[in-house]
Parts: sequence; C-alpha cells; structure tokens
Amino acid sequence: MSLFSSCVTVIQGQDVYGVTYSSTEICALKGSTVDMSCTYGYPSTVKRVENGFWFTKESNGLYTDMRTDPEYSGRVQYNFGNKDCTLRITDLRESDSAEYKFKFITDQEGGKHSGSPGVTLSVTGLQVRVNSLHVYGSGLRWAALMCHSSCRLPGRRHYVWYKNGLIIQGQRSSYYSGSFTPTDSFSCAVKGHENCRSPPLYVLHVDHFSVSHPAEIVEGSSVFFTCSSDANPVANYTWYKNNRNADRHPLSKEPQLVFRSIQSSNSGEYYCTAENELGR
Repeated sequence: MSLFSSCVTVIQGQDVYGVTYSSTEICALKGSTVDMSCTYGYPSTVKRVENGFWFTKESNGLYTDMRTDPEYSGRVQYNFGNKDCTLRITDLRESDSAEYKFKFITDQEGGKHSGSPGVTLSVTGLQVRVNSLHVYGSGLRWAALMCHSSCRLPGRRHYVWYKNGLIIQGQRSSYYSGSFTPTDSFSCAVKGHENCRSPPLYVLHVDHFSVSHPAEIVEGSSVFFTCSSDANPVANYTWYKNNRNADRHPLSKEPQLVFRSIQSSNSGEYYCTAENELGR
C-alpha cells in the first residue's frame, strides 16, 4: 500500500539512454506492499535489451540484483519489457527504506544505463500519540489520542482502535478520546491493514519491585531497592520515604535507590512512583 508519492513527468529523446520513474518519493506502512514503476529508453541502434533489474546496493561498479539479495528473499517481483519496468515489494520492513534504481543492459558495447536519482522509499510504522491528558479530582483520567505516521495518507482512510487488545467499536477516525485506568493500553491500525498495528501505548503499571540485601541487614551493609515498569512511553521514577505524598522531598529520581552503608536512621517505609506523559 503506497501512502504518499510525488509524480514527475520527464520527456526524453528517443535516441538516448534514460529511465523515467513515475514517482520519485514513496512513503508506505511497515507490513504493507508497495509498487514502483518506470519506463526506459535507448537509441535506435540497440537491437535487444539483454537484462534489467532493480538495485539499492552498488560497490566498485558492481550492482546487486534485488532478486538475489537475501534481505528481500521471497518479497520481490519484477515486470519489465516493452520499455516498462515495475518493482513490487511485499511485507515491507523499516530496513527497506532506501533509494531504488532500475538498470538495464543492451546488446551494444557500453550499452548499460541506470536511472539516477531513483525512487526514495520511506517505510514507517504507526504510533499512538497523546494530544491531551486530563486528570480529575475523582481520579478519572481522560486522554485524547492520535494514530500517527510520518506518511501522509492520501484520500480518506478509516482506522481501527484497540483498547487492551480489543477493538473499540464505532471508531473510524485517526483520533480517539476516552477514559482509561492505569492498566489500560491503546493501539491503532489502518483499516484493511490490521496486521500493521501500532505498538501499544499504555498508562503506568508498576510491575516489579525488588529488594537486594544481605540475609540480615546490619549497619554498614549495602541495600538496593529497584522499581521498574513496562510503561510505554518510558516512565520516570521517584523514591519517597514514609509516604507517597509528592509534596515530600524525593530521595531519588532513579529506578534504583541505593544505600551503600545503611544506618539505623534509614529505617522506615519506602515508596516509588512511576510516571510518564499519560499519568502516574
């Protein structure tokens, strides 16, 4: 699925070598399929085109035919002849982002030509972004989310939204707003390409707390408290002693609270909070 392309029209003489691409820039979603097309020309003295191929890699005058490149194994199809050339790449990966060129070889000495510049392909995935967030006194959280891609989708596209892995019925826009709890996750996809779903974005869920210390804590020993979260976006951590009130002075803003030489004065209860742009 091509998502954005800019078309150019180039008029070439009939007695010169040349390649003209119908699009010079294409942006597509990861996991989708993209087609690139071109036309090629050559002098009337040429009797036969012996070979034609697409490539992205060139070293010391040697060109790697994409059909033999293991990175594209099973994902590339060619169609060329009668001065037309087409490339199809399926199951796009972000690593496929590159400049693609077509090269053809004729029966004439020195009769080789590759069109340059070629077609610049950018492959990107979807991402859920937070447009706004509201936290009310009752503890209710309300967020406005956007299904974002660096690609500019042509025409009117419909989207599918997911909450905790389940489809949110009635949602077709690239925007979604609603309430959530600290354990909820959200993801999105373009309708018809649900296999290209965005990574989940979820509110904080502190899922791991560990303490590392000797079997018997004695003054002067080392003690480590570790707090972690699987939050996406990544969380920021803060440690407090004796209560969770953020008005109290934080002990640390690192995931790990370390006592290199613990003292009796360090006795007490310790709490960590994890917070990202969606809340605490």
